[in-house]
Amino acid sequence: MKILIIKLSSIGDCVHTLPVLHGLRSGITEELSIDWLVEEAASSILKGHPLIDEVIVSRRGWRKNFAYNLSISRYLKDKNYDIVIDFQGLLKSALWVLLSGGKRKIGFSNARELSPIFLNEKPMAYDPDMHAVDRYMALANYVSGYGGEVVFPVHIDGAAEARAATLLKEAGISPGESFVMLFPVARWATKLWTVEGFSEVTRGVMKRFAVKAVFAGAPEDREYLSRIIKAAGSGAVDLTGKTGLMELALLLRLARLAVTVDTGPMHIASAVGTPVVALFGPTAPWRTGPYGDNHVVIRKPLSCSPCFKRVCPADNECMLDITPEEVLDAIGEVIGGEGESKGARVNA
Repeated sequence: MKILIIKLSSIGDCVHTLPVLHGLRSGITEELSIDWLVEEAASSILKGHPLIDEVIVSRRGWRKNFAYNLSISRYLKDKNYDIVIDFQGLLKSALWVLLSGGKRKIGFSNARELSPIFLNEKPMAYDPDMHAVDRYMALANYVSGYGGEVVFPVHIDGAAEARAATLLKEAGISPGESFVMLFPVARWATKLWTVEGFSEVTRGVMKRFAVKAVFAGAPEDREYLSRIIKAAGSGAVDLTGKTGLMELALLLRLARLAVTVDTGPMHIASAVGTPVVALFGPTAPWRTGPYGDNHVVIRKPLSCSPCFKRVCPADNECMLDITPEEVLDAIGEVIGGEGESKGARVNA
């Protein structure tokens, strides 16, 4: 049986979809081949994965990448897939469903942007208030018959392990030494907290809990992160632009805790089993919060939150009302092992 998974982006969305690999392979007993179609930005966390036969990379933007994407569409059609599963549920993924030529084209019956029109099996509706991981697993379980636990098969190859070990050594972090990772950057302005808030939390992490504070991010995050690190004073470790997604996954696996806004590394942290303290405002943690146990979500119960807006018409009160002391108290709870619960607990 040949299956094509279509989940093009983002990093967090692709991490949310990883458990379907375990579900499909556990539930389907016949010989099985699974390919994954993904855009370039999120592809590195999938490449070399032992549960994926082939990672096929498309390029975002048909107008400027028409020839390349056309060649990919021909390649997909030649693969003669038995099942194509659209986990994205958008027009851009629906186009790939059509071009793949799969026999069974499966997805959510009420997905966005008219994407269901290219499906020939629509077993369930898209429930926006179900956590994304559970929603994707429901679709995978329909295909495979699997009904077991959710397992995140995060793959980290040996080369990434070696690079991560080198980064830690260069940063002066010894094997087994405790450190906390901080991720203040998100692509939506409304998801951001404040430079002052994160700098105060950074100082508190190093002084109150006597652990090192480590920042990581993409090269384009450097200017924003440097402001936080400079305001925090000496001692913070800056790995901005030095980690790929696999190296980041290993660093997060080794970290004592991750402190994040609603961003891709938050999902990688929960996938590798690292506790998270997450700051939420315009988005809904029950939909896309850290999945699993021993996480704390800090969120203000305002009438306008969640609004899911990238631009706030007011003053971003939902994020600005969060205080550094609340975040440091939550860090203390998690590091101290208090308050474990099924799923992320919300402090509001």
